[in-house]
Order: sequence, then structure tokens, then C-alpha cells
Amino acid sequence: MSPHLGHPFRGPHYQPGPPPTAPPAPSGPPQGDPFTVTPATAWSAPPSPAEVPPAGVTASPPVRRTGRILATGIALSVLAGGLAGAVTGNWGDSPSSVSAPVELPQAPAPSAGAEQGSIAAAAASVLPGVVSVRAGRATGSGFAIDQQGHVVTNAHVVEGASNVSLVLSNGRSVAASIVGVDADNDLAVLQVSGNVEGLRALTLGRSSQLHVGDPVLAVGSPLGLEGTVTAGIVSAVDRQARFGDNGNRQTAIQTDAAINPGNSGGPLVNAAGQVVGVNTAIATLGSSSRSGSIGIGFAIPVDRMTTIVKGIIN
Repeated sequence: MSPHLGHPFRGPHYQPGPPPTAPPAPSGPPQGDPFTVTPATAWSAPPSPAEVPPAGVTASPPVRRTGRILATGIALSVLAGGLAGAVTGNWGDSPSSVSAPVELPQAPAPSAGAEQGSIAAAAASVLPGVVSVRAGRATGSGFAIDQQGHVVTNAHVVEGASNVSLVLSNGRSVAASIVGVDADNDLAVLQVSGNVEGLRALTLGRSSQLHVGDPVLAVGSPLGLEGTVTAGIVSAVDRQARFGDNGNRQTAIQTDAAINPGNSGGPLVNAAGQVVGVNTAIATLGSSSRSGSIGIGFAIPVDRMTTIVKGIIN
């Protein structure tokens, strides 16, 4: 079954059937997929820091400390205290026996800058062109494609928004307008209003040249955390999926680079720092569209994105 990637708030487009009332005896391979695929979507910020835990942090339930746990803690404290006393006593009894300072092995200082071709080098080249997209209370990601201030993101990130702003990698916030939207392909083009200083256009690669196993980076603002970089590989290059509103099957890039709510619209880049896809959707266990990454993410191939974006701008 091909995953149907629709808007998360319209309900999951497919999910496993209800579990049986009693566990049946195994009679063959399981039917259907044990997960739901939804857009990585714009992340809605919590209304107030006092009402919910910080982004990305799950509040732990209170833990009842048992006598065994407390006893263990006491034992560790006593052991540490005894060790300190032994060391102090040794130094106090024989001050003349103190040896020269101990030298611990340590790697030499790296050369300035990231090594060419490394993940760090690719990330450094991409981050100045990635933005956090804020549309109302929702946040997503985007990236610059030229020096005129055009930014690509997902259509569902800015859906229904009247005011859009972008946070650049240098922390500067700028207003942006919506140039056009292709809802069927879940792509949108924004235009920075005013000065585009600090925004670097990214180089577009060719998704047709990707191979399974190629290293890739997902860059964006998951849960509103700007400038986040996650690494993985290309898991599949011709995965059939359904993006946008028309429900037509389209090929997608599958990756295990962590993609979470808020990554929508950000770039998937190769080891050379070239954009090869637009991060758009994730698979989640269960029906909740707010679940985190389980290592199955999907990106719109950059070759298709380029054709659509040119049509929007021109």
C-alpha cells in the first residue's frame, strides 16, 4: 500500500485496522502497515511556557524512590567519601611523594575550519541559506534559492496564513510575502520583503543522481529549534507517496535522517551541500501527527521542485 501524505489535521489517510479482541493464532504475514504517514507539518508553538514543558522535552512522571534506591545512593555516597579520605590522607602523610602533574592523552587541535567533504562542512555551507518560517502560531522551515530573496517551503506550512515572517541564520527576523502556492504538490514560494542581507542562496543538486545509501542531511527548525541539522542516508529513491491535495501518486525520496514537526519545507542536502529534496512528511506509529521521527521521512525530489518553482515565479 502506498502511503497517502495528506494534511495532518484532516485525519490519517491510512492506518492499521482495529486490533482483534483476542490475540489470534499466527496465520500468515501481517496485513497493512503498522504506521501512519503524515506531513512533517508546521509545528504549533505552545501558548505559554508555563502551560507545557519546553519544546522537545517530555515531562517525566514522578518516580517513587524505594528504600533500595535510597540505600544504593547512600552506599555510593559513602564510597565516594571513603575514597576522598584515602586520597587526602595519602597526600597529607607523604607530601614529598607527590609526583609531577599527570598528562592525559588528547588529540591534537584540529585545523581551522571543517574538512572539505565532511558533514560539518556541508552543514556550514547550508545553514546560512535555511530559514525558520513563522506563519501565525505555526512554524516550519524553508531555504533560499536565489539572491532575489525567493524562499521555498511547503504549502501546508503557510496554508491560511495572512502574515509570514522568516528568521534567518543570523537571528534577524524579516517579513515575507507569499508569491504563489502549488497545493497539489505541497510547495510554496515566498519573497523576502526588503533587505536580504545574511541570506545565502543554496545550490540545487540533482535528485536523479541519488543512490540508496548516499549520505544526506536534513536541515530546518524541528519543534521551533532553528538551525537544527540531522544526518542519515537515502533509504529509497523512488518511494511512491501522495503529496498535496490532489492525492496523485508521486515519487519521493525516503531517508532515515531525523525529520520532525517543524522540518517541513527545509532542505534535504547531499554531502556536497547541494539541495536534493524538500523535507515534507514522516511516518509515525499510531494516528498522532505530532509523534516524533521513527527513521522514516520523505522529501519531494529537487528535480520536480525546480520545475514547479519556476512555474510559480515566472
